[in-house]
Amino acid sequence: MTVKRISPVVAGIVCGVVLMGCAGKSEKQVATPVEEAVYAVNTYITSEENLDEYLEFGGDVSAVSNVDIMPDTSGKLVGIRVAVGDVAKAGEIIAEVDPSKPGMTYVTSPVRAPVSGTITSFPLSSGTMVAPSMSVGKISSTKDLEINISVAERFVSRIQMGQKAILTFDAYPGEEFTAKVTSVSPVLDTTSRSMSVKLKVDPPDDRVKIGMYTRVKLITQTKEQAIVIPRTAVVTRNDADTVFVVDSATSTVNAVPVTVGITVDDKVEITSGLTVGAGVVMSGQTLL
Repeated sequence: MTVKRISPVVAGIVCGVVLMGCAGKSEKQVATPVEEAVYAVNTYITSEENLDEYLEFGGDVSAVSNVDIMPDTSGKLVGIRVAVGDVAKAGEIIAEVDPSKPGMTYVTSPVRAPVSGTITSFPLSSGTMVAPSMSVGKISSTKDLEINISVAERFVSRIQMGQKAILTFDAYPGEEFTAKVTSVSPVLDTTSRSMSVKLKVDPPDDRVKIGMYTRVKLITQTKEQAIVIPRTAVVTRNDADTVFVVDSATSTVNAVPVTVGITVDDKVEITSGLTVGAGVVMSGQTLL
């Protein structure tokens, strides 16, 4: 079989027309054309690239610092000075509690912000009865966000501090954000047999909000400058992984055994058998 290159990525398998000559000078010359089938195939030019193997999880965005706002005394909540989204400084008065009772009037007690941050929750309204053990709201640091995920026991050995991750959100289709592992639980949950892992959004991005759901691709292995080809280019022949390589010098296609490394999505690493720049058949090779 011979190869006719159609484009850098497309080639056609074609066969020529063979003319049969006459047997002698006195005999009538007869030309018998022999036509062979033509097969269209797609080719891919190999190159070196980085290949990242990953685990995929779902997680929720939360604030690293998330503190309850507690009153110092029991009474009626009055004089609310903040709303959700407002920024407060540590010690700033955000509301007051009136501890007065029928027949007795007392000075109001201030409710102060325990830390500096953004008010992320304040569900109570004026007139609500509160107590020292009751949270009236939450104040968080919206600039320092983290992702909480649960890792199944079978993947625990592939998790370590500092690993990089890619985040995607439904709110921003087609965009990717980066994060890294900042905390790995030393124990597993005995009920779910999973390990708690926290990732920090790095660098911080104001578009990422507390409470968002994110899909996490946690990079577990990176192969740099690897020969990577489409997974469809690899076929099994005689119990061996095989790739059909186009020989541009002779316009032929040769079946070459290869050694396969890691596979990520629709790409596969080739550790031996191929060189950079080789053209491989990625579809239509079942006809060869």
